[in-house]
Amino acid sequence: MVTRLDAPKHDLSSLRIDDAQRNHGNLGKRLAVLIGGLILLAGLAAAIVAFRGRTPEVEVAVAQKPPVGGREALLNASGYVTPRRRATIAAKITGLVTGVFFDEGTHVREGQLLAKLDDSDARRALDSARGDRDSTEATVHDYEVQLRNARITLRRTEQLQQAGIDTQEQLDNARTAVDSLQAKIDLVKTQVTGAEARIREAQQAVDNCTIVAPFDGIVVSKDAQIGEMVSPISAGGGFTRTGIATIVDMNSNEIEVDVNEAYIARVASGQAVTAVLDAYPDWQIPSQVRTVIPSADRQKATVKVRISFLKLDPRILPDMGVKVTFLSEEKHEAKTHDSPAGVLVPESAVRDDSGRKIVFLVKDNHAERRAVTVGNTRGADAEIMGGLAPGDTVIVKGPREIRDGQSVEIRK
Repeated sequence: MVTRLDAPKHDLSSLRIDDAQRNHGNLGKRLAVLIGGLILLAGLAAAIVAFRGRTPEVEVAVAQKPPVGGREALLNASGYVTPRRRATIAAKITGLVTGVFFDEGTHVREGQLLAKLDDSDARRALDSARGDRDSTEATVHDYEVQLRNARITLRRTEQLQQAGIDTQEQLDNARTAVDSLQAKIDLVKTQVTGAEARIREAQQAVDNCTIVAPFDGIVVSKDAQIGEMVSPISAGGGFTRTGIATIVDMNSNEIEVDVNEAYIARVASGQAVTAVLDAYPDWQIPSQVRTVIPSADRQKATVKVRISFLKLDPRILPDMGVKVTFLSEEKHEAKTHDSPAGVLVPESAVRDDSGRKIVFLVKDNHAERRAVTVGNTRGADAEIMGGLAPGDTVIVKGPREIRDGQSVEIRK
């Protein structure tokens, strides 16, 4: 092998970065990071200043004097709207769903078709029962023709026997033939009755494949789809439905509340009640006690009370939360020198501060903290026995961290 003496030599030291150049690059990166951090801090500080300087918006209400001469609130309770007529519609047989003719929210009438199951097997059984009935009826017609001929033969034999031509034996045989055919006809007619009973049974099996609404109402739950199996009993595997739909009669909506048994003596059937739905806190619904269930719950020490709405409304939906106030039976007579104590404000205006009840008033666009004495509640309102005067403007909705003397803006 020949080695060239004049080949160039590689100098690895020429690839080394000068220290001055390396320090200059690091310094640029550090300055960029420092400037970016300063810009970020400045933006955060500006955002904090802007947030703290923003005036919070609040919703207010005016403290009102309670009505003079109204009924006194005896008791407050909470419960739910429950319909008296609610039904989960199920099939009487196990079958495959082939049609569903409703959806959630559908208004249905009594007898309206809701769903259909596969009825092919039931219809075949019905056709078979009808065929048996028709065959048996044809047998009856055949025996009736034979019976008419046998009776003709019997009359002829009787005449011939009286004339001395036929013997007594021939007469007896003719009578036996008539009686035998009559017995066969009676037997086959009984079989026809049995065949008709089987037809009605097969027809009922076909009818069981049709699910209809048992009463007028609204579908609130759709529990089966086309192609699913349904059964009146649980199959245990989780693939068979036990219900088709849930229907509620909205005209049967009422209120169900649990009253502490210590106060149940204040409740009576027919007693006036004011109900307030949680969804509509400003809507007071006149109601009355329908019944007091004569049984107590030993675990909760309560008695169940059912309350009827005096006038139903489409806004009242099953399972809505509701607060009720049981009123006294008689109205208090208003006197010239007597006026009700305290004022009424929305219950949301009252706040808890270390065990003390307070409200925030709005005066000159500033919040003013005020300690109050709270009495009874009247529907969605709280009765303030001390600390407020009629006409005071109180905050009902606003930030929880609001401070005394803080500037506020009333929401329009």
